[in-house]
Amino acid sequence: MTREQVYGRRAVREALRGRREVLELWATDRAQKSEAWLRGLERPRVQTKLERELSEAAGTRDHQGVLAWCEPYKYGDGWELASAERPLLVCLDQVTDPRNLGAVVRSADGAGATGVVVPAHGAATVTPAVCRASAGAVEHVAVAVVPNLARYLGEVKRGDLWIFGAVGDGAQPMWQTDLSGGVALVFGAEGKGLRPLVRKTCDELVSIPMTGHVESLNVSVAAALLLYEARRQRNA
Repeated sequence: MTREQVYGRRAVREALRGRREVLELWATDRAQKSEAWLRGLERPRVQTKLERELSEAAGTRDHQGVLAWCEPYKYGDGWELASAERPLLVCLDQVTDPRNLGAVVRSADGAGATGVVVPAHGAATVTPAVCRASAGAVEHVAVAVVPNLARYLGEVKRGDLWIFGAVGDGAQPMWQTDLSGGVALVFGAEGKGLRPLVRKTCDELVSIPMTGHVESLNVSVAAALLLYEARRQRNA
């Protein structure tokens, strides 16, 4: 049976609470002493391992003493996500850093977003590093992979689902933009921005006003700000 790794205390704990089955669980003695939820587990049974055994299995020392093998991650369907009533979507255009994807998914969970959509090529997808960076939010937020992001956006846009491309400058500020309806927020890779065809597919461009010296924000920070602005408008 195909299985995938999840490591990190929060990531593994959320995997146990999530949609996929946890097949095997390793933890160091120190992790079990500090994490009460590990001591109370009946299934799967926690196997006590040395720190180096976890590091060798995970290929990293960033596991915090907890490592699990789970069923393969179950991706969502991008078109089903877009068909929801008044969806709030995050679309990432060739964002390759797994830490950025994980942080975006974590913000999407916090803001109650419908899901996150990424292209199949040239972009990060769900890996153990993404699970760790999301603090386990990937277990609760739908992440969908689509063959071509520009084509996908062109197919799902409609009168009650507007596509907003996030850009650094020259666009309407976010608090002057109506984000209260069905929204897909599109973010480009840091340093590259939106690709021309993706940008052309957007209905409008939106910016986060900057008053400091740097020109732009990290993509995960920008996604969090726009997601919560959309949530604020929806709750107004």
